Amino acid sequence: MSAIPSSLPHQPAPVVQSRAGTVFRVVSGNFMEMFDFFLFGFYANAIAAAFFPAGDEMASLMMTFMTFGAGFLMRPLGAIILGAYVDRVGRRKGLIVTLALMAAGTLLIACVPGYATIGYAAPLLVLTGRLLQGFSAGVELGGVSVYLAEMAPPGRKGFYVSWQSASQQVAIVVAAALGFGLNQLLAPTQVAEWGWRLPFFVGCMIVPVLFMIRRSLQETEEFKNRKHRPELREIFRSMLANWGLIIAGMMLVSMTTVSFYLITVYTPTFGKTVLHLTTSAALLVTLCVGVSNFIWLPVMGALSDRVGRRPLLIGCTVLAILTAWPALHWLVQAPSFTRMLEVELWLSFLYASYNGAMVVALTEVMPVEVRTVGFSLAYSLATAIFGGFTPAVATGLIEATGDKSAPGWWLTFAAVCGLLATLMLYRRKGNLHAQPNS
Repeated sequence: MSAIPSSLPHQPAPVVQSRAGTVFRVVSGNFMEMFDFFLFGFYANAIAAAFFPAGDEMASLMMTFMTFGAGFLMRPLGAIILGAYVDRVGRRKGLIVTLALMAAGTLLIACVPGYATIGYAAPLLVLTGRLLQGFSAGVELGGVSVYLAEMAPPGRKGFYVSWQSASQQVAIVVAAALGFGLNQLLAPTQVAEWGWRLPFFVGCMIVPVLFMIRRSLQETEEFKNRKHRPELREIFRSMLANWGLIIAGMMLVSMTTVSFYLITVYTPTFGKTVLHLTTSAALLVTLCVGVSNFIWLPVMGALSDRVGRRPLLIGCTVLAILTAWPALHWLVQAPSFTRMLEVELWLSFLYASYNGAMVVALTEVMPVEVRTVGFSLAYSLATAIFGGFTPAVATGLIEATGDKSAPGWWLTFAAVCGLLATLMLYRRKGNLHAQPNS
């Protein structure tokens, strides 16, 4: 057998490695953003006792979840201000700024003394930390998604963009694993008093590493080749001119954000408070959901590259409409770890299948010159109106109706919004790439 000439170039492998490394550098910061967000929901009961004491446990929990939701009200503002910054100065610089803001909010929540020590200043400082996190997260998902879409090779945008959401699942797994470990090592009273703060400190400790990783990012070629960088006034005009597109995008995201926060952030509280399972069991289910999401997201993102976004979006919303409440009703009839795991894994499949197509579709529908701010504004409005208050809405629905499966109606409503948005957007010829390999 003759030797392969040494002059033949071996370029494909380095290109793949470079792209894989770029994806890792982009989503590593996204992991941190979501890790901190999830911790607040995971330890809602402990945070409620530390910062929002009330005579009624449900009232205390509601105040905690309202504070959790308040962070999402800052997202649209962050989407506009930071999104305009990213579209103006570049993807790389914007992603570094968002990481710094999230780290500041997390450190504040981790270090604030309890209500018993500093009184009303405690919940106010916690709220400030949540607002900082929300302002930062308002553009984080958009910045990461747009970066991945712009660096993806032709015909593989769905697969590459899916890693934005997949990195969030790693955050869920790590946060849930930390929570599960703490519950094994510490007594419940120790976790409630001070142990819940430890994962927040872990998040703060890895921030310097993530800064080093993100600083090595290169600007996307598509952005560098763009000759026109819109001013803030132009961006506002574009958002006003495309208000219908923003609203439709918000409705498209509603299915993702409600299902996501229902099966992740709310699950530990639902398992412990409503189903009366152990905290460890609820956290273990959440960990399994994170793994399931991580597996399905890139698979379905790649599938959307082959069959198109529209079939997945329609199919998943219809399945959610038909099964969300019945699945939860079946669970609450005879609560158990096994039933909770089965229901949550089904909802995980629906979420990941829908989201694998939805995120990349949202990057494709937005005008290219304001892609980051348009994506971020639509996504942030959805999380502010629908997803961010999902734990509070779920808690309130159960309290008002007496039906422990009532959160299923909230998910059904979100799925209807997602279905209507899909049908509307795909009627707008040329705006959204419905064909495979777009």
